[in-house]
Amino acid sequence: MKPLPTLTFALMVSTMLAAGLPAHGEAGAPIRLWPGKAPGDTQSLPAEQDISKASDGKVAGRPVIRLGNVSEPTITVYPAPAAKSTGASVVVCPGGGYHILALDLEGTEVCEWLNSIGVTGVLLKYRVPVRPDREPHAAPLEDAQRAIRLVRSHATEWHLDPQRIGVLGFSAGGHLAATASTRFEQSTYPEVDAADKLSSRPDFAILVYPAYLTPEKADTTVSTELTVSQETPPTFLVMTEDDPVRVENVLTYTRALKQAKVPVEAHLYATGGHGYGLRPTDLPVTHWPTLAEGWLKSQGLLKK
Repeated sequence: MKPLPTLTFALMVSTMLAAGLPAHGEAGAPIRLWPGKAPGDTQSLPAEQDISKASDGKVAGRPVIRLGNVSEPTITVYPAPAAKSTGASVVVCPGGGYHILALDLEGTEVCEWLNSIGVTGVLLKYRVPVRPDREPHAAPLEDAQRAIRLVRSHATEWHLDPQRIGVLGFSAGGHLAATASTRFEQSTYPEVDAADKLSSRPDFAILVYPAYLTPEKADTTVSTELTVSQETPPTFLVMTEDDPVRVENVLTYTRALKQAKVPVEAHLYATGGHGYGLRPTDLPVTHWPTLAEGWLKSQGLLKK
């Protein structure tokens, strides 16, 4: 399929946004990020579907949606209730090892929590699994940059502050959020429309049990794709010391942020493992949302 002309695509997006923008407190219709195939995609995938198996483990006694074969990336807007809305928004990046997306555990449920504290959630359904001959984060980063720009371009319509747009990611989604926080100076894809003239820099970041922030066998350096600088946004991190992904991901990234003089707050817990989302259990780490809310307030991000 040939790409749509820029004007045609801009009109298409405006129409979708007008039709799909929900009332406060309700999820809208998914909004496609790209016209036709996404950048760099040349192969077709099987149908998008939940690939969970009966043998897959549950979290807090509940199953998890494991969405696979995502070839049409979208954002879904969850506006904060009008009475609570602060004007802040967060692009939510579910995890799944760049293979699947834990769509409810680390997506829809997170948007609902954000709504409860007056923040609009924007669920990013980015491309998985890894595309052949590309870095694991390459296609997802294109989707993340595009998502941030689209939110910023429609901030007025959506009653949002264009300077309070954050990212929140879990596991691989935490790596994606960190990459978006450090690789915003240059666009990763050809310009599509006027939205792409805007910055893709998030204004703050929340990383929950992030993966891939350090090379596989290194504990003292950040991964080469993470170009931490003074322009990296303020960041909040959470992890447990018994996480099989390795707590060094948080320790090393926190040190890099501190050396760059980026405001950072990190919380380490003794136990909890990996992949708990924000479903509360008797493990203290599952109450991290309370700490995150306090951090957002301390940064002035929840002022109306």
